[in-house]
Amino acid sequence: MRDEPLIMSDPLETLGLDQAQTALYSAVLRLHKATRSDLAQAMDGPIEKVGRQLDDLVRLGVIDEHSGQYLARHPAAALGRLIAERLDRLAEESRRIDSALGSIRGLIRDYDAGRDYRSGPFTVEMARGADILYESVVGIAVQCQTPPMPLLTAVPDDRTMTDFVRKFADPWIDAQKRNLLTVQAIIPVSSLVLPGVRDQLTRLTEAGGEVRTMDRVPSWFMAAGPEMAGLPAHWGGNLPDHAYNFYLVRTSVVVGVLSSLFRELWARAVPLPWGRGRDGALQVLRLAAQGMCDDSIARQLGVSVRTVRARFADAMTELGAQSRFHAGVEAARRGWLR
Repeated sequence: MRDEPLIMSDPLETLGLDQAQTALYSAVLRLHKATRSDLAQAMDGPIEKVGRQLDDLVRLGVIDEHSGQYLARHPAAALGRLIAERLDRLAEESRRIDSALGSIRGLIRDYDAGRDYRSGPFTVEMARGADILYESVVGIAVQCQTPPMPLLTAVPDDRTMTDFVRKFADPWIDAQKRNLLTVQAIIPVSSLVLPGVRDQLTRLTEAGGEVRTMDRVPSWFMAAGPEMAGLPAHWGGNLPDHAYNFYLVRTSVVVGVLSSLFRELWARAVPLPWGRGRDGALQVLRLAAQGMCDDSIARQLGVSVRTVRARFADAMTELGAQSRFHAGVEAARRGWLR
């Protein structure tokens, strides 16, 4: 089979000039100023056809016409205008393509929803054991196509937090340092006083994680990336009570629901009571809770009274309190004074 000859297109065709117009434009450039008759003779063509092509070149703005004379514009100015118009059209076309891509993403979601509906139950896997739970998170993060994988998790009980800090925190912190995942966790405020919790959570947050507390977290769950969710065997129960049996559900619908629930809880949760300059505020609140006045607190901490009052102001701002008394009550409610 013989290869077809490669036909080279006119470079100026991209700007709206066909081959005949390009040839005529070149003739105008060489003559610089000419009549229709002059150009018809130069092109060896009928004057009517050449006249129509000249009208097109005038309309495109690459030549000028004055009193029957056709004048060549400088190519840089003439073609630059056509190039600018072409770029504007390309930019508009690019915007339309971006809009079409947005529509396609919506169609893909509809397709996935229909496929899940037709294929029956969602893909659900029962997993057993704390090792499987914590190792599966790192495994999912390693397989994530666009790291870091966002991990949203809610922990309702002190036992799970104890197991986490004793055995499983280090791999998660290391994965976060390696930019494999980003952790956001909501934990019960009661767990802050457990041995080792403060140190491990400090390391986690220093590596880029975020942790907030609630008086009561409704249940354990997690959303790992866009398509993996973890659910307890019984909603509201603690994982250790069920030997760390849990479900891994692979569907974006469930992930979306749990992500929305997490965001609602996150908005109601409060930051950790240490780090980012909170230690000084905690010191004055704890000493004030013991009945000490500003002068006594200043002597105890070895700072000025002005510094003590500035720290009280920081604490009130952090806690959204209108008075020192209100700040003390709110700090106690959040477990900051334990």
